[in-house]
This record gives sequence, C-alpha cells and structure tokens, in this order.
Amino acid sequence: MTVPVLTLVEFTGRPAPSAHAPLLVLGPALGTSAASLWSGAARRLAGDVRVLGWDLPGHGASAPTGDPFTVGELAQAVLAAVDRHRAAAELESEPSFFYAGCSLGGCVGRQLLLDAPERVRAAVLLGTAARVGEPASWTERAQLVAAAGTPTQVVGSAQRWFAPGFIERDPVTSTGLLHDLQGADRFSYARACEALAAFDAGTSPGAVQVPVLAVVGAHDVATPPGSVAEVAEATGGRLVVVEDAGHLVPAEAPQDVARLLDEHFRTAPAHDPEGARA
Repeated sequence: MTVPVLTLVEFTGRPAPSAHAPLLVLGPALGTSAASLWSGAARRLAGDVRVLGWDLPGHGASAPTGDPFTVGELAQAVLAAVDRHRAAAELESEPSFFYAGCSLGGCVGRQLLLDAPERVRAAVLLGTAARVGEPASWTERAQLVAAAGTPTQVVGSAQRWFAPGFIERDPVTSTGLLHDLQGADRFSYARACEALAAFDAGTSPGAVQVPVLAVVGAHDVATPPGSVAEVAEATGGRLVVVEDAGHLVPAEAPQDVARLLDEHFRTAPAHDPEGARA
C-alpha cells in the first residue's frame, strides 16, 4: 500500500481570506471532483475562512495512480497536501482545520477523527456510514471498471447519486458530475473501490472530542439515513436529514449544506489538541 499524492483546489469568488483565516477542507465522493461536488456550497459559505478541496487519485486535478491505497492512507495524503499548501502559501493559521467530506470523502474524515483528531477542529460527514456498501460489490465494481472503464458506471451512479427529479431540475450540475465520472482514470477509480471494500469503522473507537455533524439526504440509497444516524451516534454527533436530496447532498442542496457548515463550524469550541486525543 502507498500514500497517494493529492492535489488541492482553492475555492475563490468570495472576499479574499486573511493569512490567519482557518482552513476548511472539503472531500469528494468517488467519481466526482471537489469542484463539481462542492462549488455551489463553497461560494455560499460566510466568514473569513480559506476553503480548499482535495481530489481523489485520477479524479479532477489529482494525478492517477495504479498503486493500491487504503482510506487510512488517503487520510495521510490529505494531511500531507494541507501541510504542503500551508507552507507554499505561507499561511499563519494554526495547523488544525475544519473538515467536511461526502461519501468516500466522509470516510476519510471519519479516519482523520480516529488517526489525527488533533488536526480536526470540527467535522461534517455527509452520506457517510461505518461501512459503505458490501466488500464483494466493491471488488466486483473495481474489476469491471479496471477492465472496461468508468463509463460503465454512469447509469448506475445517476440512479444512486441523486434524488428523484434532480437531473431534470438541475441538468447543468448533474451533467457536470457525470462528466467527471466518465473522465476519471479507470485504474485509480478501481483502487478507490478496493479502499472502500476494506473500510469498516464499525469496530473503531466511538465518540470523539471533535464536534461532529452527520448529514444525509432523505432519498440516499447508497448510505440510507439509518446508517448515517449510526455514525452520528458512534461519534457523539448530531444528525440532520436533508429533504429532496440523495447521496450527493453538497451538489443537490448547496444552500442547505453551506448553512449547516457555517452553523456547525461557527459554534465549535476553541480547538484543544490534548482534548481531541483524550
């Protein structure tokens, strides 16, 4: 297993944040880029915060890889990417950051809470379960995509990702997301499937000191509300169900998600690295 090298994208368009502004790191779902999934919510965020998104290997701005990796190694890669960005941009904010991730990006957030809670000031986990799907299904999908490419996943993903009627209501957003899926590197996508097959936070230590908000779409079939409620309970967090949304809540309900992130991060207590490790 190897730690992949991830590329960060910075969301702009709001007043430029100060060098002291806290970081908010956004994680993508499998088959999406951070830009297509999070842009709608990112531009609605308020306050002096620097917003970064990371892309999976072979997705968006990140280089492809044929090497296997785990969710834990993705979490290490996120920390390394954030540290590189802080050094290059000469940021003066503290090393800890706010984190929000959807689906696989949420699994990485869960792993960060386990492995490096001192780096996370508060977390929002969207469409995230202790185990997403079944290992055999992920292994089968990895083999299919490695052999025939990501276009084999477009029809199924369109059915799993969105609430009924969303494609018709917002063809621009849905088409952009499905275009990202078709353009993803097939071997990198397959490796991400293998990482999800091996991921299981069900036996991991439960509640953490980091404030957690778990968010799920009412129409999410990939991680149904019941499974996300278990994540909220296990982490000592709070659950919010977003109506008229499916699995990709940040893209389907960007205004609601931006509001939830603003509220959660604004009310988070001052970060205590020692308390996060307790």
